[in-house]
Amino acid sequence: MCRNLNVSKAGYYAWRGRKPSQRTRLDRELLQEIRISYLKSGKLYGRPRVQRDLLDKGFGVSSKRVARIMKMHGIVGKKRIRSKATSTAPGILPAAPNVLNRQFNVTEPNKFWASDITQFPTAEGWLYLAVVIELYSRMVVGWSMNKNIDSDLVIAALKMSFQRRGLTNDLVIHSDRGRQYTSRPYYELLEQRGITASMSRKGDCWDNAVAESFFSTIKVELAPQRVWRTRHEGRVAIFEYIEGWYNTRRRHSTIGYLSPKAFESATCVN
Repeated sequence: MCRNLNVSKAGYYAWRGRKPSQRTRLDRELLQEIRISYLKSGKLYGRPRVQRDLLDKGFGVSSKRVARIMKMHGIVGKKRIRSKATSTAPGILPAAPNVLNRQFNVTEPNKFWASDITQFPTAEGWLYLAVVIELYSRMVVGWSMNKNIDSDLVIAALKMSFQRRGLTNDLVIHSDRGRQYTSRPYYELLEQRGITASMSRKGDCWDNAVAESFFSTIKVELAPQRVWRTRHEGRVAIFEYIEGWYNTRRRHSTIGYLSPKAFESATCVN
């Protein structure tokens, strides 16, 4: 081997007897911590959130070093797939103006919420999910699931949000202009509560980017190995993801890599 590699025997045995460098020893320690962070996230976290876990444990490690070690050992987080913009059927009432206007960096809680609907396949048919997201902390404050995609779905999610958060003055709820959000029952509920409706421009998914981002995240991170057999099975998995992971434990880049719950606790939000 030494002859083929043009290496002296003395040099080979010196290399074998040499102790690992401090950098190598630290890389090994970091690898163990990276694997712990990665496995605790359910093999979801990529470099940014793994690095944040390491920093919280006191490891002053750069993002490049974390990325290098992860790449070397084949540790890869789940990546989201961007969805294409789609238009929805017009509702029975005119769409509200775009009050939010992509101002997603909100500095006060309970001032701007975002709502939207998505669907998940099951062996029994589609399971529809409506959510209401607090833009201040990115917490999902309300959600509803059903086999029907109608105004009752979004109203149920909104009522859950009211029960959890109460109401404050000048609350704005942003959504797309789908028929569920332009229906008369939805408008009437907002009017009764004194809430201002805000809606995206036609066919522009970026106007509701926070909700779209959440749906992209949940579909990547929750994607089952097989299609759920029943809608009930899907409901349980989605509930556990939102309340047991996303709201309480998942680090969010927009709020300093804290979970929504930790961010609200740190800023004294009730």
